[in-house]
Amino acid sequence: MSFARRTTASTTALLALAALAACSGNPADPSQDPGEGGAAGNELTVVTHDSFALPDELKAQFEETTGYDVTYVAPGDGGALVNQLILTKDSPLGDVVFGVDNTFAGRAVEEGVFAPYESPALPESAAQYAIESLTPVDMGDVCINADTQWFEEAGIEVPATLDDLTDPAHKDLLVVSHPASSSPGLAFLAATVGAEGDAWPEYWDALVANGVKVVSGWSDAYYTEFSGADGEGPYPLVLSYATSPAFTLTEDGSASTTEALLETCFRQVEYAGVIEGAENEPGAREFIDFLLSPEVQASIPENMYMYPVDDEVELPADWASFAPLSSDPIDVPADEIAANRDQWIADWTARVIG
Repeated sequence: MSFARRTTASTTALLALAALAACSGNPADPSQDPGEGGAAGNELTVVTHDSFALPDELKAQFEETTGYDVTYVAPGDGGALVNQLILTKDSPLGDVVFGVDNTFAGRAVEEGVFAPYESPALPESAAQYAIESLTPVDMGDVCINADTQWFEEAGIEVPATLDDLTDPAHKDLLVVSHPASSSPGLAFLAATVGAEGDAWPEYWDALVANGVKVVSGWSDAYYTEFSGADGEGPYPLVLSYATSPAFTLTEDGSASTTEALLETCFRQVEYAGVIEGAENEPGAREFIDFLLSPEVQASIPENMYMYPVDDEVELPADWASFAPLSSDPIDVPADEIAANRDQWIADWTARVIG
């Protein structure tokens, strides 16, 4: 899968970042005493998931504007990220985190991983996604994707619904990621709970009987096991995103070789937060504000497959055709996920993994 990179120049955003740096007292001038910028001076450590893809130009812009020397640490998928934040909370991995999603956020908040921060840069359109101590940055739908070329060549109809995935006609065709280690995996588990109610364990029994494969994370599923996109795996159905088909266009751009099954979608929101105990809390706050800047929000679709939370940002032209959001995503309230997540994962593991 190719990642088309798009960056935009925004004089207003650059001036805003400069103003933020000046107001916080952080040294935009590298010759200034690093100690004047806070306990950590010019050092800032950003912890992310392994699908974080902010363009190098924007990373450099942030460093140049603020004077920070930024290190990026990626301990794994979204689930692994939260696990590491919790395990290391007495000796934090860094100052600020991006990539905690709404399926794992409740667990991290309960564990006291984040310091309170409410960004003044938060756009009105993002207020609906706000969670205590966390700032929404992007959103999208986690859905099953199909390799439409494979189905056409096999003469099999592409499934449409969750129930279709249990049809014997689709036996041994689906790969998903593990809900304990993958945020898309947990999102899909939540989707099955939302759709099937108390019968969700029996639904997974049916998926197992129909040959579903489980791997640790999204990258393994999409890039290794999936037959579509750049993959050469044996599975033509994969857990991914509604936006993924926009990155699998034919050479002339007139069609996509994959499609998202929009009746299987769960709405995922990704957050940034100041890590409790951060050595550079002012810098952490500046980085969160930076993620909400117009130029970073504009870079999100073509770099991280997601929609920006700022709905005034112009989207890529082909997204209307190839990356629409579901009109009716499966909904499970965040507080319900937080209250039941661990039990769901335990029950799922017992039935699916054994």
